[in-house]
Amino acid sequence: MNELKEINFEKYITDYLVDANEYELRGADDSRVPIKDKDYDRALAIDIDAMRQFIETTQPDEWQRLVELYGEADAAQQFARRVDQELTGIGVLQVLRDGVSDRGVHVEFMFKKPNSSINTEHFRLYNQNLFTVQRQVYFSPRDERSVDMVLFLNGLPIVTLELKNQLTGQNYNHAIYQYKTDRKPTDKLFAFKRCLVHFALDNNRVYMTTEIKGLKTYFLPFNKGHENGAGNPPVEGKFATHYLWEDVLAKDSLIELVSNFMHVQVDKKKDKKTGRVTKSEVQLFPRYHQREVVCRLIADARENGAGKNYLIQHSAGSGKSNSIAWAAHNLANLYDDSDEKVFDKIIVIVDRRILDKQLRQTVTQFEKQRDEVKGAATSAELKEALQDKTKIIVSTLQKFPVIVDTMERLHGKKFAVIADEAHSSQSGESTKALKQTLGNLETAEREDIANSEQEDPETQMALQAQAARGKLHHVSFFAFTATPKEKTLELFGERGSDGRYYPFSLYSMKQAIEEGFIIDVLKNYTTHKMYFELAKKAGEHDPEFEKSKAYRLAVSYADLHESGIEKKAELMAEHFRSQIEKLIDGKAKAMIVTKSRLHAVRYYQALRDYLAKRGYPIKALVAFSGEINGETESGLNGFPETQTADTFDEQDEYKILVVANKYQTGFDQPKLAAMYVDKKLGGVGAVQTLSRLNRTRPRKDNVFVLDFVNDAESIQEAFQPYYTSTILTESTDPNILYDLKRDLLNVGIFTMETVRQHYSLLVQHNESNQAVVAGLLDEVVDGFSGLEEDDQEDFRGRVDDFVRKYSFIAQLFTFGDASLEQFYEFMRNLRKKLPKHEEEMPVGLIEEIDLSSIAITKGKTHRIGLTEGEAELEPMQSNSRSAKPLDEVERLSLIIKSINEQYGLPPDMELDGVELVTRVKDREDVKKAIANNPRGAAKTRFQEVFEEELMKMFNERASFYTTLDNDPSLKESIAEKVFEELYAGSK
Repeated sequence: MNELKEINFEKYITDYLVDANEYELRGADDSRVPIKDKDYDRALAIDIDAMRQFIETTQPDEWQRLVELYGEADAAQQFARRVDQELTGIGVLQVLRDGVSDRGVHVEFMFKKPNSSINTEHFRLYNQNLFTVQRQVYFSPRDERSVDMVLFLNGLPIVTLELKNQLTGQNYNHAIYQYKTDRKPTDKLFAFKRCLVHFALDNNRVYMTTEIKGLKTYFLPFNKGHENGAGNPPVEGKFATHYLWEDVLAKDSLIELVSNFMHVQVDKKKDKKTGRVTKSEVQLFPRYHQREVVCRLIADARENGAGKNYLIQHSAGSGKSNSIAWAAHNLANLYDDSDEKVFDKIIVIVDRRILDKQLRQTVTQFEKQRDEVKGAATSAELKEALQDKTKIIVSTLQKFPVIVDTMERLHGKKFAVIADEAHSSQSGESTKALKQTLGNLETAEREDIANSEQEDPETQMALQAQAARGKLHHVSFFAFTATPKEKTLELFGERGSDGRYYPFSLYSMKQAIEEGFIIDVLKNYTTHKMYFELAKKAGEHDPEFEKSKAYRLAVSYADLHESGIEKKAELMAEHFRSQIEKLIDGKAKAMIVTKSRLHAVRYYQALRDYLAKRGYPIKALVAFSGEINGETESGLNGFPETQTADTFDEQDEYKILVVANKYQTGFDQPKLAAMYVDKKLGGVGAVQTLSRLNRTRPRKDNVFVLDFVNDAESIQEAFQPYYTSTILTESTDPNILYDLKRDLLNVGIFTMETVRQHYSLLVQHNESNQAVVAGLLDEVVDGFSGLEEDDQEDFRGRVDDFVRKYSFIAQLFTFGDASLEQFYEFMRNLRKKLPKHEEEMPVGLIEEIDLSSIAITKGKTHRIGLTEGEAELEPMQSNSRSAKPLDEVERLSLIIKSINEQYGLPPDMELDGVELVTRVKDREDVKKAIANNPRGAAKTRFQEVFEEELMKMFNERASFYTTLDNDPSLKESIAEKVFEELYAGSK
C-alpha cells in the first residue's frame, strides 16, 4: 500500500523534474535520498560546486582567470563570496540578467534563449544552463530548519517550495503559515530578491509570493481557474497542481520568465509637505493567467504571423497593465520559424498616462538599448516614432488622423496594435486613420482595387477608402477589455465552428472576486426611493399643458428641488459618518454619482453646507467638465481640475467626491468604500461605474452602495454578461446597410447623383469646393425641413444609424462597392448639418407648481447574486422605428394627480401616516406645549408624543411601524412636516 505522506509528494515532484524536465538532482545519494548539507553552503545560500561547474563549462577563459586570481583551491569559494555580495545588493534577477564582475573578470550567470536560430553558438550556451533541484535544504547557519525543495539555476537558488499533502490533513494554508512564521527575511535564502519566487502548494492549489516578510507576507493564488472561478480543474491520473512542475518550472519556462517577464517595479512617492521621496520595490512574478495569455498570444502570432485579431477578456483585478506590458515586449522580439521578425513595431493604444510610464519601466529592465519604448504625446512624436527604430510606441487613437496623409516610409512594415479597453477605441474615423497610416495605401488588395482601369477616379478613391477600413493583412490587433460589447466580440473575437464569437483568453470577474483580486460590489447594495407630491399653487386657474412634456419637466423639477437634494445629501453624509468613515483604518472615501453637472453642483453645495453646519471634519470635492451656471470644477474646489484626483487621494480630509460623467471609468482609487448613486445606470456603464469600488487594499473587506434610482434587478441584468464569459451568438448581417440606404433614398430629398457629386467635390481637395458642398447639403436640409416632425425624427435616426453601422461593418467586410463609401461620407457630413430638434418644454409650468412633500425611504439591502454560464449577446440589428404618439393636452391638476399617484407614498402607508398625524395633532398636551413654550422645548415634547403614538400603532399597524423604525430619514421627514404645520398654526 502506498503511504500518503508529504515526503512522497515531494519525491513525486522531484522525480518528475529530474526524469522529464532534465533537472540534475543534487544534495542526495544515488538512491535520491537527501543528504544534509551536501551541495549547499548555508552561509552563502549558494550551491558553489554547481556554480563552478557552470562557469567552467560555458566560460572556461573566465574561469581560468579566476583560478589565476584566487588559486585552484580557493577560486570557487572566493568568487562565491563576490556573488553573495551582488545577490545581497541587487538580487538574483539582476545577477542572472547582467552577470557578476570580480577584479576585472566578468562572468555571465544565465544564457537567454536566442530569438532566432541563426547563431548556433548562442543555442549551445543556452543549452548549457544548469538546472538543479535539492530536497530538504537546511538553510540556516544558526539552527536546523529546512525547506522542502529548492530549485537552482547555475548554482543560484531561484525557487523554493513548501508542500503539503491534503491526504495527511494539511493544505496550502499550512504551507503559507510555515513561510510566514518559520522563514525569516533575515535568513539569506528568504531575503528579498535572493530568490525569484516562493511557492506554497498542496495537491489542489498553488499560492506564491516574491517577498517573505513575516506575518505581513502576502501570497497570491497561482491557479488555472476552474469553471470560470478560483481553483484548478481535476485531471485524470494527475494532481490538480501538476502544471506547476510539468510546465511552469520547466527549464525553458523559467528562462523565459527571467528573460521576458519578471521585473522589479519601483514606486517613488514624494511627500508634498516635507519634500522627502520614499521608494518602494516590488518584484513581480506573473500570475498564472498573465503568463498563460502572453505565451499563447506569442505562440499563435509566431504560427499565424501578422493580420489576425485577438480579444482578451480579462476582468478588473487581472493585472491588465502588466499583461499588456509583457505582451508588448514579447511581441516586439518575436521571430517566426524562418527567423523573420513577426512585427516591426508594437503600438499600444491607451487612454491612461500611467500605462506609458509602466511600460517604459518594465521594458527597460529587459532591454539594454535606450528608446525601446516611446510615448507619443503629440502627432509629431507619433510620426517620428513610427519612422525611427523605436520598437514599442504608446499613444492615443486621436493622434493618427493628423499624420495619415504624411506617412511615406512604412512600406512593407508589419504592426501589432494593442488596444487597452478596446470597446472605447475601435470605431469610427480614428480607427480608419490608424489603419490608413499603418497600411499607407499599399496593401496588395487595396492597390488592386484602386488601380482598376474600368473605374473613374472618384470611384477608385471611394473603393480605396473603403478598403482602408477593413482588415489589414500586415496588422494584428490585440484587444484587452473587461467588458466586451457586441462590436468588440465581432471585431476581435474568434469565430467558433458553431458560428458564435468567443474571446481568445478569459479571466472572469467571478475568478477575480473568488481569488480576492477585486471586491464584490454587489453584496451590500441598498436601494432607496424618493417619494414626493406636487401641488398646484393657490387659485382657480388650471392651465392646460402637453401631458408628457409637462410630466417630464415636473418630475425633473422635483428631482432638482433643493429640498430633495438636501435630504439625500444629509442621508449620504450621515451614512458615511456612521458606517463608512472608520473603515480602512479611517482612510475610507466615497463617491456620489449624479445625473448631470447641475445635480453635481447642487449636491456639492448641499453637502458642503451640511458638513459645515454639523462640524464634521469631512470635506467634499466635485468633478465635472466645462461650466454650468457660471460654476466650474476648479472654481468650486479651489484648485485646477488636473489636481482633483491627486488631492482626493492624498489629503485625508477630502473624503467624498461628487461626480457627473467623470471618474466613472478608469479611475483607480482603492480607498473608495462607498458609492451613492443618483443616476440611471445600465449595461456596460453600470458595470464600469460601480466597479470603481472593487479595488482591493489592506483592511478593505467590504464596500457599500446606496442607490436612489436603480433597482436590484436592473443592476443584476447589467452585470450578468460579464460575470463569467461573454459570447456573440452570430455575425452581423452586412446587408442592413443596403436596407438603410434604400430607406433614406426613399424619403426623396436627395438622390444618388447628389451623393456622387458630393464625393467628387470632397476628393478634389479644392478649397473653393467648400462653398459648393455647403450649398449642396443645404438643399437637402431644406427638403428635410419640409418633412413632418415625426418623419424628421425618423430620417435623422436612420442617418445616425447608417453612420454608426457602416464605420463598424466596414471593418469586418470589404464590400468592393464604391457607392456605400460615397454614401457614408455624404451621411457623415449631412448629419452635421441637420438641425437638431429641440423640444419646447411647457412655458410657465414651474411657476404653477410647488413641492408639497418629500420623503426618502430605505429599501432592502440586497446581496445581488450572479449566475454562472456563458452570457450571450446578439449581433447588431437594423433599428425599427415607429411614429411617436401625439402628445395629449391635459389640465395641470390632472397632470399633478397622475404624478402624485406614481411618486407619492403608497396608499396604505399614506393612510397609516394620516392616522398617526391625526393622533398626534389631537393630543391636548402637544397643543399646549406648542402654544406655551419656545420652539425648542415645544419640539422636544412633540418628539416624545410622536414616538409614543407610533409605539401604540405597533400592534395595529406593524408593517407601518417597522417601515418607520427602520428608516429614520422617513420618520424624521414625517415628524418634521407635522411639527411645522402645528407650530405654524399656533402662531
